[in-house]
Amino acid sequence: MREALVFGGSGQVGRPVIGRLRAAGWQVTALSRRDQPGADGLRWRVGDFDAMPTLPKAFEAIISCGPLDRFGRWYAGADVVAPRVVAFGSTSIETKQVSADASERDLVRRLGEGERNVFETARSRDAAATLLRPTLVYGSGRDASLTRIAQLAHRWHRFPLPRGATGLRQPVHVDDLADAAMRCLDQPASFGHAYAVPGGETLPYREMVARVLAALQPPAQLIELPPALFGLVLRVAQATGRARGLGGAAVARMQDDLVFDATPARDDFGYAPRRFQPTAEMFDPARAGA
Repeated sequence: MREALVFGGSGQVGRPVIGRLRAAGWQVTALSRRDQPGADGLRWRVGDFDAMPTLPKAFEAIISCGPLDRFGRWYAGADVVAPRVVAFGSTSIETKQVSADASERDLVRRLGEGERNVFETARSRDAAATLLRPTLVYGSGRDASLTRIAQLAHRWHRFPLPRGATGLRQPVHVDDLADAAMRCLDQPASFGHAYAVPGGETLPYREMVARVLAALQPPAQLIELPPALFGLVLRVAQATGRARGLGGAAVARMQDDLVFDATPARDDFGYAPRRFQPTAEMFDPARAGA
């Protein structure tokens, strides 16, 4: 039986990855900060990168679905052997390089460090590593972007956007990311490469948000405001803690096209993401998990 070690196993991408590994007959050891119920073919270990539990010394594959920088540092110093490594990063490594937000630039630095650690360590051990860079992730009700928008819109029955929020986006479902990880595991063409893994549809930011609002029960109204008025609304929301994570740099990017080519992933391991057709369940953690 093939054995895999999964980091971030209780997260929004980790859970569907584990489900697919088990369905394919893998024995899975998964790491989580909290105890999780085990199952056939699944063993949980409690810990994190700063308090690593005792792990077996060899696996056929390691899949990281958590913070790439922390995984990269752990992998560089670990004595666990695995000929195959798949790790999730983010397309933020490209989109936020020149951000006006210092925390976003620091994220880019950490992602780059994580990618370098994974590739360099894998090469030094004659292992094959693949990096997957998702775009806007949705589908589990646990993301901090579209789910946050859905929660606020459900509470207010409306959601404001600045006029001109027409930058292109490619939201990607967690199940498509799990499929990507499984597809590339045994594809030699993917060894040693990093891939953008966007969603299967490219649409304007405004249209993306409108579809989220239309999927809610009941649907919420999209309100487009002049930029100055939206800025005032945003400052009030930030002051009251209702716009966490939405800063000026993020608002400015609503006008930018953040589009990535899925052709390399499609050609090398058959990546085939779905179009963006959200439902209310996708933004509810309890219902999405079920």
